[in-house]
Amino acid sequence: MTKLSVAICQAAPVPLDFDGGIEKAVRLAREAIEGGARFVAFGETFLGGYPLWLDEAPGAALWDHPGTKACHRIMLEDAVVPGDERLLPLQELCDESGACISIGAHERVRQSLYNNQLLFRPGEAPLDHRKLVPTHGERLIWMRGDGSTLGVHQAEWGRAGNLICWEHWMPLARAAMHNLGESLHVAAWPTVREEYALASRHYAMEGRCFVLAAGLVQHRDDLFEGLERVGGDADALALFNAIEGELLNRGGSMVIAPDARMLAQAGEGEETLFAELDLTEIGQGLASLDTDGHYSRPDVFGLTIDTRSKDGVNWNAD
Repeated sequence: MTKLSVAICQAAPVPLDFDGGIEKAVRLAREAIEGGARFVAFGETFLGGYPLWLDEAPGAALWDHPGTKACHRIMLEDAVVPGDERLLPLQELCDESGACISIGAHERVRQSLYNNQLLFRPGEAPLDHRKLVPTHGERLIWMRGDGSTLGVHQAEWGRAGNLICWEHWMPLARAAMHNLGESLHVAAWPTVREEYALASRHYAMEGRCFVLAAGLVQHRDDLFEGLERVGGDADALALFNAIEGELLNRGGSMVIAPDARMLAQAGEGEETLFAELDLTEIGQGLASLDTDGHYSRPDVFGLTIDTRSKDGVNWNAD
C-alpha cells in the first residue's frame, strides 16, 4: 500500500461519563470509517474528558480540596480497566472494518489512574501507551507509566504508535519511538495550541513519519453536563463553578507530512478532519535524514530502554 486515508475526530468528550464517551466515540469513528478512513484518531483522554479543573479552577491543586477529591472519586469509579468489556464496541468496529482507532482514556489499574492512549487494531488486543510523565498538576490524578507500554502496531501499510502531550518534549522517548520505525504517529493533545503544533511538526520531520496531532474541543458547560450524567456532586459542582471562560480546549487538530508541512488543519469546533497520506514520502525523506540510522552516531550516543512492567510489588511463591 502506498496510500492511506486517515481521520481525526476532533470532538467534545463527555466529561466523567465514560459510557457516554464510548458511545459517542463509536458513532464518530464509524462515520469516519464510512467516509473512507482506515485510521482514526481521537485526542488525549477523550474517554472521561481532560481534567480541565486542574488548570482552570483556582485552588484545585490545594491540599484536601473537596471538589478535586470528588472528581477523583468519580473517575476512579467509572474509569476503564484493562480488558474492560465496555470497550468491546470499539474493538468490534475495528474487527469488522479493518481500520485502526487511537483514543485516549483514563484507565484504572488497582487503585491508581493512568493516562492511556489505546490503539485498537483489527484481530488483536488494543495496544496500550500509558503516559510516562504526567505534566505538572496532572500528577494529582495520574500515575507514571513505564517502558512496557512503549510499542507500535504493525499494519499492512506500516507501523503506528502513540505519544501523549508533553512526551513530545522528551528527547529519549522520541528516540525510542523513532527506533521502532513509525510510518504513522498519533500525537494526542487536549488542544493543539501553537507550541503543541510546533512539537508535532518537529516530530514528523525528525521521525520521517506522518503525524496526526489530535486535539479535543471542551467547553465549561460540558463539565456540568457530564457531572449531571453521573449523578452530580455538590463539591465537584462548586469546583466547576469557579472556572472562568467558556471554550477551554480549542481543537486545532492537524495532519502533518514527514517534511513537517501541514496536509490538513481543523478549526476550533467539532469536526472530523480527513486526509490521504502518500506513504512513499517517508522513503523519500529518509534520503536526507534518518535520525535512527545514517544521521545517528551510535558510537557516541546510546539509549537503553527498560521494557519491564513496574508493578512495585512482586509476589513470588518460590
